[in-house]
Amino acid sequence: MTAAVFTVGTRGSQLAMTQSRWAAEAVTRAGGPEHELVTVRTEGDVLTGPLSQLGGTGVFATALRAQVLDGRVDLAVHSLKDLPTAPVAGLRIAALPEREDPRDALCARDGLTLAQLPEGAAVGTGSPRRVAQLRALRPDLRIVDIRGNVGTRLNRVHPGDLDAVVLAASGLRRLGLEGRITEYLDPHMMLPAPGQGALALEVSADLNPDSDLARGLAAVDHGPTRLAVTAERAVLAQLEAGCAAPVGTFARLEGGVLSLDVVVANPDGSEVMRRSETLAEPTASGAEAFGRRVADDLLAHGADRLARLTL
Repeated sequence: MTAAVFTVGTRGSQLAMTQSRWAAEAVTRAGGPEHELVTVRTEGDVLTGPLSQLGGTGVFATALRAQVLDGRVDLAVHSLKDLPTAPVAGLRIAALPEREDPRDALCARDGLTLAQLPEGAAVGTGSPRRVAQLRALRPDLRIVDIRGNVGTRLNRVHPGDLDAVVLAASGLRRLGLEGRITEYLDPHMMLPAPGQGALALEVSADLNPDSDLARGLAAVDHGPTRLAVTAERAVLAQLEAGCAAPVGTFARLEGGVLSLDVVVANPDGSEVMRRSETLAEPTASGAEAFGRRVADDLLAHGADRLARLTL
């Protein structure tokens, strides 16, 4: 079955459109049909206030998923860190292209690093995960809740009202803005969100496996990325924590061994709980069980109380 073109639903922000265009072009180059982007307005683009009070970053995914389910678009491209872990009937993640840099990045005035920021410096982020880890590292900082696209956030750094902002390195790199990064925050300092840096290409569960689109998607799916993010998202799912919870993870496949680091933090940064585990010769199902097992150990030691996941 050959289609002349496939349609890609995307949010209208510069980052979302850049990511969607990159993913669609990769599928086309891998043997898929030509493509066109369809801009979709999401609830998260309309509502104001902290994301943690709006249902987390999943508010960005709902409208895109509805477009796929209704057949109005063939493919939705999501930042995986923004995608709830619960599956949606009628949809499947057909491809996870190779992950971009998963780290968080500091963009500060005057080229400063996190350690060099002066006492009481104002740092902007809309992520409870980042807030908790920043407060654990630098309790003297003044954390400011911010929203808006990447450009809006960067423009608030001096001579704006902030000394620095923390953003995903992947988004900055995809936008060609890596020059604004003054420090890549090593995962030993700050663990990223589950799935950060990865894109999820989601389609109807009824997509014909013999179609050009299905073949193009299969060709761009990256096995090591899928194993890593499967373990990370299994942690989040087992903790029954949302995308905005103060939970950080970082998994990577090296030499046939899957390593997984997890942090669960009190939102005020006063206490953190960490785990580092490895799994040899992982499979997809093994990676999921591995992540759930690490989460169970955290829960047994009070992670839900610590991160206030049950409130």
